[in-house]
Amino acid sequence: MLMHDTIVILDYGSQTTQLIARRIRESQVYCELFPWDTPAGQVMARRPRGFVLSGGPASVYEPGAPTLPAYVLESGLPVLGICYGMQLLAHALGGRVARSPQREYGPTPVELLHPLPWLAPLQSQPQVWMSHGDRVEQLPPGFVVLARSPNSPIAAMGDPERRLYGVQFHPEVVHTSAGREILRRFATEVCGCAPTWTPAAFIEEAVASIRDQVGEGRVLCALSGGVDSAVTATLVHRAIGNRLICIFVNTGLMRRGEPEAVVRTFRDRLGMPLVAVDATEEFLAALEGVTDPEEKRRIVGEKFIRVFEREAERVGRVDFLAQGTLYPDVIESAAPDRPGARRIKTHHNVGGLPERMRLRLIEPLRYLFKDEARAVGEALGLPPEVVWRQPFPGPGLAVRVVGAVTWERLERLRAADAILQEELGQAGLLRTTQQAFAVLLPVRTVGVMGDSRTYEEVVALRVVTTEDFMTADWARLDPDLLARISNRIVNEVAGVNRVVYDITPKPPATIEWE
Repeated sequence: MLMHDTIVILDYGSQTTQLIARRIRESQVYCELFPWDTPAGQVMARRPRGFVLSGGPASVYEPGAPTLPAYVLESGLPVLGICYGMQLLAHALGGRVARSPQREYGPTPVELLHPLPWLAPLQSQPQVWMSHGDRVEQLPPGFVVLARSPNSPIAAMGDPERRLYGVQFHPEVVHTSAGREILRRFATEVCGCAPTWTPAAFIEEAVASIRDQVGEGRVLCALSGGVDSAVTATLVHRAIGNRLICIFVNTGLMRRGEPEAVVRTFRDRLGMPLVAVDATEEFLAALEGVTDPEEKRRIVGEKFIRVFEREAERVGRVDFLAQGTLYPDVIESAAPDRPGARRIKTHHNVGGLPERMRLRLIEPLRYLFKDEARAVGEALGLPPEVVWRQPFPGPGLAVRVVGAVTWERLERLRAADAILQEELGQAGLLRTTQQAFAVLLPVRTVGVMGDSRTYEEVVALRVVTTEDFMTADWARLDPDLLARISNRIVNEVAGVNRVVYDITPKPPATIEWE
């Protein structure tokens, strides 16, 4: 466990709880998120400098509602309650919470009444995001009103002497303009946390931790070409050198140039021991005639297991498996740390490995968010095309070729997708759009090229913007850019005579088509 000044976030079920952690981490302050009912010993073992209580869907006055653990107030540490967290703090300390006569939802102006330094940013940026049906009606003893809004006479409250505070709004969301600065000041000024959570510090500590854990053992790592496995492999290689063995399986379902790029980057440029396996024919044979997307996923996952297992046996004895598990994976599974050996778990980075393979896990990224993993990748010197690679589905292009998967259709999609990526890159949009890809549809339409009638397939373009991938909106690309992409695809990709642009947000649609 890395030792930094730490903020503990207790999760009461808000959809934006992870955003609280990301905002605090952006201030270079380390924080961890725990379910609200996590045992006190497990939480206090992190030696926190302060607590944040998240929002949540419950009402504090209802039977069975989540409660405030006694150790939080007994610790004497600073506390910031957000939305439900504020109501919970008031309720626990003798205040009164009730149903609000009028629900507040969306952008709301607030008036700052007591400009404490950590709340002062609200003076110049008073627009906040509200989302609540309850409100604090009566302050607990010792508290004062710090801010109010049109429908919340107590939009923020505090007891500065005990360093206990609550805000009815959500500082973690982008719609609260001053939110990042408020959370930064709470962590650094109220809680006294030093901003030491940097990529360089993480790399130094992670390398030392891997060396301690592995000793003289050997480590196996499955490389997918994505940033998570790439950063993991690079950290392990820096720690133990050639006792790391990477296995890259070319499924034939990757985008244009990606298999060659993985070998070029990791074997040739970074000097890692890399076993590259071309299993294209095996995967295509297994997928022949399959059109159901869930069946495609099952087949690709199962085939990957078999190929990876076969190649792992050829490598010989290994003691550890390195995986690119990220902090959201840990949060969502709510899995406690369990030291020592354990069976390999099913995980998206390696397609799910057989339980009879008993290896100890190396998960150096398990306390990082995706953006932090990218920052570490940059600090490690990984090339931009690896660090900024957009999310790519585990089954690869098998679920972007809608309908039957054949080599001809895969090549058609690869060509169309390459044009999209090239044009977005030239327009400077590959980092401002979080996911962009082409989909080949099992639909033929009539067209005219030259003086001849055509009857060919359709390519759909999907480009979205999102902060957390839980929701997403379609990117408003310039019409001239879309026209250029469409024109190039129709003219340069054989077998395609129509291009459409997906303008459906998530929800109701998913980001991927299958």
